[in-house]
Amino acid sequence: MAPDVTGEDDSAPGALEGIRVLELSTVIMGPYAAQMLGDLGADVIKVETGEGDMNRAMPGPPGMSGVSLTINRNKRSVRLDLKKPADREAFGRVLDTCDVFLTNLRPGALKRLGLAYSDVSASRPRIIYCQAAGFRSGTPEEDRPAYDDIIQAATGLPRLNEAAAGKAAFLPTIMGDKVSGTTVLSAVLAALLHRERTGQGQRVEVAMFDAVLAFTLTEHLARAAAPGGQAGYSRVLTSTRGPHRTRDGYLAVLPYSDAQWRRLFKAAGHEDLLAEPYLATYAARTEHAEQAYATLGTIIAERTTAEWLEICDAEDIPATTVPSVAEIVEDETLHRGMLTLAEHPVIGPYRVVGPNMILDSTPVRVRRHAPVAGEHTAEVLAEVGLTGEEIRAVTGG
Repeated sequence: MAPDVTGEDDSAPGALEGIRVLELSTVIMGPYAAQMLGDLGADVIKVETGEGDMNRAMPGPPGMSGVSLTINRNKRSVRLDLKKPADREAFGRVLDTCDVFLTNLRPGALKRLGLAYSDVSASRPRIIYCQAAGFRSGTPEEDRPAYDDIIQAATGLPRLNEAAAGKAAFLPTIMGDKVSGTTVLSAVLAALLHRERTGQGQRVEVAMFDAVLAFTLTEHLARAAAPGGQAGYSRVLTSTRGPHRTRDGYLAVLPYSDAQWRRLFKAAGHEDLLAEPYLATYAARTEHAEQAYATLGTIIAERTTAEWLEICDAEDIPATTVPSVAEIVEDETLHRGMLTLAEHPVIGPYRVVGPNMILDSTPVRVRRHAPVAGEHTAEVLAEVGLTGEEIRAVTGG
């Protein structure tokens, strides 16, 4: 189903309707988490300074980059300079109306602004105060700057690439920011549920390093789960794993169970190869993944991609083509309805990435197009009771 993008559609409330989030964050991790809270129906108020969030300067239309069009959707933007007393006062008035305060400012900056947890919670005991950071608080690194590349490096991801492909390299996606942002979402939802049950707010912390390392070690702790064992999941740390070349392209195919390997090799006319010890069982294929996948690749090269897709469909074996990201964006059959064209009131037609979850009774939807920086300053400040004169003191209007 294509994403529902109407711009200002509140006809079907989201699961978080009535929850207000104040976002004081920049770049990807915090804004991505806040975007998902907005997709779920929360009223997200994004505080920006100067020319706006750094993600606005990424590739795309000036001030409304491709990244910001997605990551700032379902938000209202308020421009405030927190170094000015009038703006800090206005910020506090908005915060008084919020259920969640989400920030990725470093601890030192928060203390200087009077926005440490002790400051914020003193008069707002029900607040969910979420601090997203590079490294855990209380460590020597808590005030160190940390972007995705730094976290990927610190958690060993480039060296995993080296083990698999022979060269240390960053993953070609900002996985650290997005994994951490998703973890922030989970943590905030858990804290909101706790408050619903008890009435108590709390401080929530998500460190990028912690989130990404836990994510990575799910499989790569491997034998090292027992002291003395070797870290690294051998099945994925092999250069022959694929995608595999066919006679006319590429195929990603993953026979996983013993039965799937038997069906695939039988359909290919190579059932006799399964007598080889390194192919006989799941444990053997995992132990000898390099050799097992090399053999699979040799077989895949014998037929076209279409022929293999037909075989795998008939034999119930997971398989797919290997399109480029550019091809996926342009072809509806490849993006499977996850992209749709919408009309932005400022930049015109643009592609919208659909929500990544489905809730039948409380639809996840794009209710608001991404705002320009500061678009809702006067609107939000009026909602929290500032007078026209006080608003003009903030906006300069």
